[in-house]
Parts: sequence; C-alpha cells; structure tokens
Amino acid sequence: MAQTQDITVRAELREGRGKNDARRLRSRGLVPLTIYGGEGGAVSAAAPLAELAAILRSESGHNTIFTLDVAGAGASEVMFHDRQLDPVRGRLVHADLRRLVLGQKIEVTVHVVLDGEPVGVTEGGGVLEQLLRDVEIRCSPRDIPDAIHADVSGLGVHELLHVSDLQVGDDIEVVTDPETAVATVSVVREEPVEAPAAEEEGETEPEVIGKGKKEDEE
Repeated sequence: MAQTQDITVRAELREGRGKNDARRLRSRGLVPLTIYGGEGGAVSAAAPLAELAAILRSESGHNTIFTLDVAGAGASEVMFHDRQLDPVRGRLVHADLRRLVLGQKIEVTVHVVLDGEPVGVTEGGGVLEQLLRDVEIRCSPRDIPDAIHADVSGLGVHELLHVSDLQVGDDIEVVTDPETAVATVSVVREEPVEAPAAEEEGETEPEVIGKGKKEDEE
C-alpha cells in the first residue's frame, strides 16, 4: 500500500512565467511545479530535480505520498498527478502535484502484475500475452496498492483474463472497464516451409559455355 514516506521536499514559489523562466529554473537544478487540489488554490513552485527523481525511482514511484514544503505557502501532503519528461534525456521537466485531503478518495493508475505460469503454456504449448499493464482505481491515498497481482496459473489456451477478474480490496474501486482484457494465452502457429522441388528424372546438367579447344579441326 502507498504510505506516507519520511520525505520532505522543500520548494520555492515560482513568480515568473514562460519558457525563459522555466529554463532558468532547470539550469539551477529545479523543476517547475503546479500544486493544486485540497483546501487551497493552485500554487506555482519549483523543487530540486534530484529529490523528485529519487521519489519517482522509489518502489511506490508516482504513487508515493510525501510532504512538499513551499516557502511562503506552507507544507502539505502531495502525490504526483502528471509529469512531463524531456523526450531526449528522459529527465523530468515539469510536474503537477495533487494535495491530499484526509478521507478523500482519488483516482490513480497502478500496475497489473501477472503471477504463475498458465496451464495453457505448460500443457498447451501457448504463449502468455499481457494485454493491459495498468488499471485505473479509486480509493483513499493510503489504500493505494503498489500493484494489483493476478494469478494466471489456471488460464488455458485462448482464454482471457478480464479486469472484472482482478481481486482487489473492499476499499478499492476499479474504474477501468470490467470487460477489458488483461491477459490471454495464444498459440503461435508456424507457417509450413515448402521443401525444395526434387530434380526431375533425366534432367540434364546445365551447359557450360567457355573457351576451349575446338572439337573439330577444320
């Protein structure tokens, strides 16, 4: 479950706007942020890239609950809501953070992890395919699971595991369409390879043409 980490990230208010201001912040190792939700209005801030990146690399990743202390605006518990990455470097360049309110449910995305080896693989010679890797759920922040595990050991060839088959706690509501397929066992059919045609009986060797001695002297 997502738990409040003993992490406090200190941030500064962002007074400037536009791309030039964002570049100046990034040159100082800061990431522009927008904090919204909860009991306050939207706040523009900037926080150290290294600290935010460490949170995203943690086991709970973007579902980590941490404290953001913005100088002049106060501290609040937050989670990542959206983030923008540099397409070349893969580095965080902007993030939206959501304030959390005790008792208020939120919608988040969590990974689906498949456990076990399907009978359709061990006995049917099939291949397990994961068709859906994330699902949307609604729950209290502290009830967010690190992942939703699904046992696929009983899955046969051509059978489907649907979102409705996922087992979650009573405090968790799955928002994703229950009819969405999560996994299946498919069979890879190999195309038959035609054998090369045998040489027809009596087929002569190809004529070799080249320079040589004349068979008949004139």
